[in-house]
Parts: sequence; structure tokens; C-alpha cells
Amino acid sequence: MRMSKLYMPTLREVPSEAEIPSHKLLLRAGMMRKLVSGVYSYLPLGYRIVKKIENIVREEMDNAGSQELLMSAIQPKELWESSGRWEDFGPEMFKLKDRNNREFCLGPTHEEYFTSLIKDEIKSYKQLPLNLYQIQTKYRDEKRPRFGVIRAREFIMKDAYSFDKDEEGMESSYREMWEAYEKIFTRLRLKFKVVEGDSGTMGGNQSHEFMAMAETGEGLVAYCDSCDYAATDEKAKVVYSIEPKDEKEKEMEKVHTPNATTIDDLVDFFKIEKRNFGKALVYLASREPVVVIIPGDRELNETKLCNYLKVPEHELEMADEETIIKISGANKGFTGPVGLKEDVKLIVDSRITKLKNLIVGGNEKDYHMKNVNYGRDFEGEIVEDLLLIEEGDICPKCGESLLIDRGIEVGNIFQLGTKYSSSLHATYLDEEGKEKPFLMGSYGVGVSRTMAAIVEQYHDDNGIIWPLITAPYHVIITIINVKNEEQKDLGERIYKELLEAGLEVLLDDRNERAGVKFNDRDLIGIPIRITVGKKANENIVEYSLRKEEGRIEIPVDNIMDKIKEEFEKEGMEI
Repeated sequence: MRMSKLYMPTLREVPSEAEIPSHKLLLRAGMMRKLVSGVYSYLPLGYRIVKKIENIVREEMDNAGSQELLMSAIQPKELWESSGRWEDFGPEMFKLKDRNNREFCLGPTHEEYFTSLIKDEIKSYKQLPLNLYQIQTKYRDEKRPRFGVIRAREFIMKDAYSFDKDEEGMESSYREMWEAYEKIFTRLRLKFKVVEGDSGTMGGNQSHEFMAMAETGEGLVAYCDSCDYAATDEKAKVVYSIEPKDEKEKEMEKVHTPNATTIDDLVDFFKIEKRNFGKALVYLASREPVVVIIPGDRELNETKLCNYLKVPEHELEMADEETIIKISGANKGFTGPVGLKEDVKLIVDSRITKLKNLIVGGNEKDYHMKNVNYGRDFEGEIVEDLLLIEEGDICPKCGESLLIDRGIEVGNIFQLGTKYSSSLHATYLDEEGKEKPFLMGSYGVGVSRTMAAIVEQYHDDNGIIWPLITAPYHVIITIINVKNEEQKDLGERIYKELLEAGLEVLLDDRNERAGVKFNDRDLIGIPIRITVGKKANENIVEYSLRKEEGRIEIPVDNIMDKIKEEFEKEGMEI
């Protein structure tokens, strides 16, 4: 491709809305453009990268025995009502009506659709297992789209679904997809971790996420260097160490604590550690008030709370001041578990039941209760673990300390079981002629999100550094002075020879200053660089790699050998 013909509107200034490197660089490099918040167009260079990621995904899915098809993004309301997710999915679902007032959604995912597709076609165990996938655009009305295509309203996704006759088959399909995903992200040169994830609205008993590690990642990953334990912060189990104390329960006492509304205020007032307090948090869950009590030195994991309450995350919100006063009789900051109204659901993290002589809110303005003990002074619904993981917590698998890093979720796999097949009455006949629901799995790869994750891991101050396998072009030939006939002729000759050899080549034949060409070359990140300059009359060019500082002069006849060497290092063939 000649850059004089290429639509590549690069930007010198960083767009004001861009927050992280991938968002800034993909816009600056002319690889995508924003239409409205969370909706982007992929320009020629960017779309080439998207297609390369898709093709790698496609190859590994095909190798794993999955079959590609393409389904509609528009799905009828009835399908989602059958599974119960029309309301559960919440405000992130784009809903619309046709001219006949029939309701539809723009698919955020396709479990119901795939189940409906096969339910009348697959009738016998002999037709199983079956694995189908598509690469298609999905839609989610994100409350706050951000970070470019990492948190977008419209995104490209590969989603696959497996159908098996029993648990053993489902687990086998799950393992096959796990291995296929490891191959995909390894080929894409991503540094990633496979972590336990929360199933959320997807349902099912087991899920894992493939996290591309990045300082700018939205997700937190807790992992152990001493064993293979890894989980998202939503899923990670908190092992909370409580030193047993031979302490007697003291008499409960009301204490005047003017203006002490936070744990830090109370630590200053009582001069004791945070874990001696019972922190009360008041929520509305599906509009019903809920009070949660956790140790004062920890934070609540709202995902764990939603899972316990069996409410979607959009149905959980912090209670307003009016509600807090109504259920406790006091302003925010003075709520406690003793003396709440009977109709309020009280949920207690299990660690609270093991702590002695806690200090809690007194349900009266400017008062707290001292020496409060679970069982004697209050009771509630005990949940084993409601806490958010913290660095240094104990690994639940081996007992060593956990580390926490950030990552970008680029893939996920779920064991769905019979959630969708049962609700949509999708069954097959087993070996004995008995009707049974399919056991399903769901497997997603965020294609557009993966493109951003690659940039997050491969960039510097000058621009993107694409791995060879995903680069929009393998080689860029820069002619320093296109008005110089010797330079121009040599550049054209090399361009033609590399194209004939099967390489993807950009020829910078623009009548621009050398500095502009070099800056653009760094910005768009083409891996292999050939510069045709003053020694063109000697058939000598400059050869360099985007990922390295050095550059060398080589004869034109040696170019293919150097390129082949680089391809071999990357495990690729020309």
C-alpha cells in the first residue's frame, strides 16, 4: 500500500477525551475514530488489525472443532423472557420496538439465541457434542463508556456455545476452549493470566477470565506466586486471619461520639484498631433496605452481596439519607445492628461472629455502642465471605500472601449447565430414549478489546509497537526524498520485490519532510523498517526494528534474509 493513497489521518495532539495509552494512540495513529461516546469506526489500518485478530481466533476455534456461523444482532423479547434475563440484564440492554410494536434488543450476548437455534434441530445424543461460534458486533448501553474500545457500547466479540449430553462432556468442552484460548492469546503475544471469575448474569457454576495484564486495566487480579491460584477481585475468597483471644464478653455500653461518622473518626476517638469496629452499610436491593455488617478494617465486595441476595448489580444501590433515618432512627454514620427495625434484612459477614466486644453505630445521632457481641446483642443472616480482597491477604489454596495486579478482560469461559436449555426447553434423547436438557458452555473473546490490550502492552512514548503477527503491515519502506530519482526507484524496486515475496508492505512515497515520515512510522508501529536515503546509489539501505533502538546499513540483496530472520524469531512464515 502506498501511503500517498492511504487514508491515515494521524493526529499530533492527544484527544482530550482519551485517558489511557491505547485510546490515545489508536486515535492519534488514525486507526479509529469516535462517532459518539462508546461507538467507534475502525479506519483502514485499525481494521486490518481487527481482521488479523479475528483470523487468529478463527483458526484456533476451527482447530478445536468449533463451527462458525453468523446470527442476527437483533433478538426478540420473548427469547430473553424465557430465560428471565429480559429484566435481569438491566439498563445495559439496548431495547427497541418495530413498527408493529414488537419488542427486541440489540444482542449484548447470544446464549438464548443459540439455544433456540439448535433446540428443534439437535434431538439425539448421537449429534453431540456440538460447538458453534460467531464473530459479530455486540451492544451494551454502558453507563459510563470509557477507555476507548475497552469499555464501549458497541464492540466486536467472538462468542461460542457448546452443547453436551452430560457433566463430563461439558467439562471436556470447557477444557478444550480453555486450551484454545491459551493458544489464541499466546499467538497474539499477550501477557495474560487465567483467573477464576464471577458468573454474574451469565449464570452457571464455574467461570474463568483471561486477563491481559496492564497497569491501566479496569479489573483487579489477585494471584499467588507460590501456587497457581488466581481470581478476579469480584471472585477472590478472603481468608481473614483472626487471632483467638481469651476475652470475655463485656457489658454493652452507649458512648457519646459527636460527629464521628467514619471508621477513621472512630479510630481517633477510641484509640483502637479498625478491626474492633463493626462497619454498617445500608443498601437498597431491588428497592428493599438491607443492612450489611463487616469488620471495620475491610471493604464490602458488592458482587458477593448481589450473589447472596440473588439480585443483579443494577438493582443494588446505596440507601439515601431518608431511608437510613427511617430504618435506624439516626443519620448516616451512626447505623448499627442493635435495635434496628424488625422488617430490615440484616446480613453479617461471618468474621463478625468471631470478633469480641465490637463498637458499632448506636442508631442514634452522635452515639455508638461499645462491647457489642454477635449472638448476645444481635443476630442476622450469616454469609461466609462478603469482603473485598486486598494485597497481602492469605492465599486460600496454599496459605502464602496474595499479590494484586491490574488487567483487561479479553476472554471468558463459563460452564452454564442447564440454565438456558431448561428454561427454553431445549432437550435431546439419551441412549435410553429419555428426554434430557443439554449441558451448555459459553465462551467469549473480546476482539476489539484485545486490540486495545495489545497496545497497552506494546507501546512507548513515540507510539505503538505492534507484534509482527498483528501489525497492519509487516514492513514499511520510507523514501527520504521522493524527488530524488535514485531513492525513489530503489524504494519502488524493494516495494515490488517484497510484495512478490508475499509480504504486507507500506511504501511511504509521500512528499513530506523526513521528520514527519519518521514520526508517523513510530506512531503507527510497523515492526520492520527500511529507510531508503543517501546511499541509494550504492544499493545500501538502513534496516531497523520498531521494537529496538539500533539500526544498521545493509545491501539491498540482504533485505529478505533479515526479514526472514525476524519472521523466524516470531515463529511465523512468509
